Amino acid sequence: MAKQSNEELWARSVIRSFWIALTGTIGVIIYIVVLAQDLPSIEQLENFDPDLVTRIYSADGKIIHELFLEKRVFVELDGIPLHLQHAVIASEDRRFRNHWGISLRSVARAIITNILALSYRQGFSTLTQQLARNLYDTIGFKKTVTRKIKEMITAIQIEKTYTKDEVLEMYLNSVHFGHGTYGVQAAAKRFFAKDSEDLSIDECALLVGLLPAPARYSPIRYPDKAFVRRNTVLRLMHDQKYITDAVYVEARSTDLQNIQKDQFKGVAPYFTEYIRRVLEIEDERLGVNIYRDGLKIFTTLDSRLQRYAEDAVMQSILDNQKRLNKRLFNDNEEFENLAYLGIFNEDTVRMMMEGELPLYEELRDKLLVQCAFVALDPNTGAILAMVGGRPDYVDQFNRATQAKRQPGSVFKPFVYTTAIDNGVPVSKQLLNQPVVLKVPKPEGGWENWNPRNYDESTGGLTTIREGLRRSLNLVSVRMVQEVVPAREVASTAKNMGISTNIRAVDAIALGTSEVYLIEMVAAYAVFSNRGVYSEPYGITKIEDRHGNILVEYYPKQEEILSEETAFMMTNLMQTVIDRGTGGSVRWKYNFYHPAAGKTGTTQGWTDAWFVGFSAQIAAGAWFGIDDPQVSLGKGADGTRAALPAWARFMKIAHDSLYYSKEEFQQPEKVQPFSICQVSKEKPTSLCPLEKELFIQGTEPARLCKIHRR
Repeated sequence: MAKQSNEELWARSVIRSFWIALTGTIGVIIYIVVLAQDLPSIEQLENFDPDLVTRIYSADGKIIHELFLEKRVFVELDGIPLHLQHAVIASEDRRFRNHWGISLRSVARAIITNILALSYRQGFSTLTQQLARNLYDTIGFKKTVTRKIKEMITAIQIEKTYTKDEVLEMYLNSVHFGHGTYGVQAAAKRFFAKDSEDLSIDECALLVGLLPAPARYSPIRYPDKAFVRRNTVLRLMHDQKYITDAVYVEARSTDLQNIQKDQFKGVAPYFTEYIRRVLEIEDERLGVNIYRDGLKIFTTLDSRLQRYAEDAVMQSILDNQKRLNKRLFNDNEEFENLAYLGIFNEDTVRMMMEGELPLYEELRDKLLVQCAFVALDPNTGAILAMVGGRPDYVDQFNRATQAKRQPGSVFKPFVYTTAIDNGVPVSKQLLNQPVVLKVPKPEGGWENWNPRNYDESTGGLTTIREGLRRSLNLVSVRMVQEVVPAREVASTAKNMGISTNIRAVDAIALGTSEVYLIEMVAAYAVFSNRGVYSEPYGITKIEDRHGNILVEYYPKQEEILSEETAFMMTNLMQTVIDRGTGGSVRWKYNFYHPAAGKTGTTQGWTDAWFVGFSAQIAAGAWFGIDDPQVSLGKGADGTRAALPAWARFMKIAHDSLYYSKEEFQQPEKVQPFSICQVSKEKPTSLCPLEKELFIQGTEPARLCKIHRR
């Protein structure tokens, strides 16, 4: 009876254990199934697609900017040094080649260590497990049992899906190295300014040494800790026979060298921000993400011309700022009124402006001379260089493309273009005498305005050529009042690419309506390009991460003017540079390539301009202060404040890039004629003569009435 009872008890115990085991197994299975709901799918595992850096390239092949959420550049395993591969295996997972995603030996060792310590002292993550949590957000980084189980399951699935080399490649392209860099290529560029394939053994060891704690072992912040950690990695490589005794001794004795402390900030920040805005519009159309997809953006910018532009602009900035500071320091009333709003005492402000103290942000708008500069290929509209503000104070506001400012006299070519396009000869004469204009008042209504010439001069009859050469305001105004109506001038400006609101009033002759610099440069390029307008553009093509072309961009062009009109205006503005208000381009800055251009100054010296072109480059410069109520100061006109930057840029650009001295092509229908030097009519035998160009059919037909027998 007792025996039977014992057998029954044993049977019940077995059955109970069976059910406990079964229930536990089912529970574990259910737990794993529940966990698996948040794990990556087979499709996700099979389609490794990490976020990559989008790079923006100049036309001459330089990387000028990068766009990313995580800075990562994919590189195949063949492009990663064996020493770096060995360093990772030696340091992070010495049994990597032998396990199937998890290492049971490491698991057992970690469990025993942590139990004995009664705390979390040792982990057991393989490279594959690390890869799992690096790639998939659903796993996470919390130190919990649940996370570990998820990590292990995913690691096993990864090993079933990929070869060991593929796992290693994915790991080395996804792991975080600190300072915002992910993957070995980005890290090599960040810390050593070189490609990963060019890393030395000690550099490989240093990068791998960062992996356990990138912040703690940063060679930038903690070089001593980084040095020690690097040597630890080298020792592990030596112990595991990846490097010889001699290599180990040499590598560990090498000091930390050539560590790049500053991150790559990019070239042409205003241009690349302009490109970024364009790309955000293209995102949706192309179905891409510029911050994740590792695109290659090829642009029109020439990095050499960009450097020349920034240097030329910066020199003019310093000169203009020096003149402004001197004026303010010597004018106590203005110095106090700019008041600096009573926030700082005068001594503090003086020290800030002289560079002895940092300039507070709230004062910049009132104190800093600002600038904008654009250079285009006049034949295509390609943007060659762009400066949207002071190179030493880069901000988000691009004055080349976003700032609307009064152009002053650089608007006058639209007036004369309208006249010539309507058959008016350049010998047309107008009185250089005072006029009265009706201009709108800020509070509404109209008031009289008596414009004057910049040099306060008046005179008699003056030709179009002379009026433009000397930038005579009175002649330009009379041209609008007597020859070409303001609405036609406004129409010409619109046709030539000016998109802002141009008021069709007589004051249009003096450039009182606001414009964008980039549009003014593109409009002037029409003259150089024989009457054809080319819309400015900055991107030539976009490639995906695999080198497939997603889209290409080409010039958008339209014939706006006749060749004859374009050439005549070019010729008139050549006179401005050769012997007019822009003459210092030649005699002071020694730029002798065939060129044409125009100065511009607004009332009160608030805006200074110079826009001009050669056969190869159209460029424009603007200088002023963001607050248009603050003046650059008396005498800070287009010739003095803006022309120097343009001239310096054009000279070094043409000389350095070996542009030929290409003359502007004269159309057949434009021919020189002899006219009377005084009357500008058809000469008699008694007339003193001068040569002038005319479009066929516009040359004088009436004989001079002054010089007759």
